[in-house]
Amino acid sequence: MEYEIKQQGKFSLGLKELWDYRELFYFFTWRDVKVKYKQTVLGFLWAILQPLFMTIVFTLFLGDSISQKTHLSIPYPVFALSGMLLWSVFSGGMSNAANSMVTNANIIKKIYFPRLIIPISAILVALVDFFLSLIVFVVILFIYKVDINFTSIIFLPISLLITCLSSMGLGTLFAALNIKYRDVRYIIPFLVQGLLFLTPVLYPANISANSTVQFLLKLNPLSGALELMRSLFTGYTIDMETVLLSLMTSVFLFLFGIFYFRKTESYFADLA
Repeated sequence: MEYEIKQQGKFSLGLKELWDYRELFYFFTWRDVKVKYKQTVLGFLWAILQPLFMTIVFTLFLGDSISQKTHLSIPYPVFALSGMLLWSVFSGGMSNAANSMVTNANIIKKIYFPRLIIPISAILVALVDFFLSLIVFVVILFIYKVDINFTSIIFLPISLLITCLSSMGLGTLFAALNIKYRDVRYIIPFLVQGLLFLTPVLYPANISANSTVQFLLKLNPLSGALELMRSLFTGYTIDMETVLLSLMTSVFLFLFGIFYFRKTESYFADLA
């Protein structure tokens, strides 16, 4: 049977087709996980060490200053590490997804399957790292004697969903652009580095007294996810305005990224 990849006439996620090829999600995700940690001394520990290292650095040099200025209701290491865990999902997922189509060029030239499977699988790899890091995070909570608000556990999957929507939106957008403009791969690291300091990961949104700056931080697609993540800790109050504004931005990025990807995927095999 022959398949012809046609330009999409209307916006569609192609959910039925994705479901028909659902076994490929496992194949690509597990393959990427094995490749990522193959021939490494520390193996899966790298997923834990990266966010932990950033948390230690910021705690030593800026932790006290940020805590006093913003009146944090939870210990700064817990605040920072919770942010770094979600940031790792976003940045790792977006970076992997952005490069995924070029990395898998040989495959998409040979056989047909829904192209969206590749960038989505790249984001699933970042989720695997998140759940590994979550083990260390629980240990940190015990060390700092931070109580968990179990009634807010439902917010954790919602927080991950918002993060994945943002990561998928930008990841699929850059994946499509990277096929046509190969210098996009050089832009991604600078973008990730810049976004880290423009996102309230290592500091709260109220660090600035400027209302315009606070509003822009609330529009950040990760701000709402971070608020929901930190609501798991007793004493932390959710800013629902931040959650709603951030959610709108995340949904917009997701729809725009998927739309551009689906509109341009017809020439991926020719340019890859």
